[in-house]
Amino acid sequence: MLTDPITLYKLMILYMLKQVNFPLTNSQLTKFFLEHEYTTYFTLQQALNELLEANLLKKESSHNSTRYEITREGEETLSFFGKKISSAIVEDIDQYLKENRFRMRNEVSTIADYYKTDGQDYTVHCEVREGKSPLIQLELSVPDKEQAEAMCSKWKDKNQEIYAFIMKTLMSMS
Repeated sequence: MLTDPITLYKLMILYMLKQVNFPLTNSQLTKFFLEHEYTTYFTLQQALNELLEANLLKKESSHNSTRYEITREGEETLSFFGKKISSAIVEDIDQYLKENRFRMRNEVSTIADYYKTDGQDYTVHCEVREGKSPLIQLELSVPDKEQAEAMCSKWKDKNQEIYAFIMKTLMSMS
């Protein structure tokens, strides 16, 4: 077994990311580690940062979330050292992913972010992904930050409706 707990946490993170074919958010990883009382929030953040510095993970950040994916180097590291994770921990992770995979995938497949343009307005970027491929992407210009934030938060709830409307409208024969 491992004598350094942070090394175990790093391997657990790599294992979780290897088991899913989509990125996991910081909050999704945190939820697992805290619910199962493996470590504290701050120790988990330290482990994530060390994995990033070692190029074993890559991250994508937006205003409201950070998403992590395992790199090829991370997969190689896991193949060498993954056996050091106890079978009980692997079982915990596998069970958690089995119970939460659908919800977690839906959470990371919907992306909404905004940024300030060269002028005085904001561009809102909304996207739904299937795996790594975008199903729909919208970029909309709005005059202020409040509208940009409101659109981002609504996208999470309304994206399926919007997608269905656009597809129906574009596919209609009239």
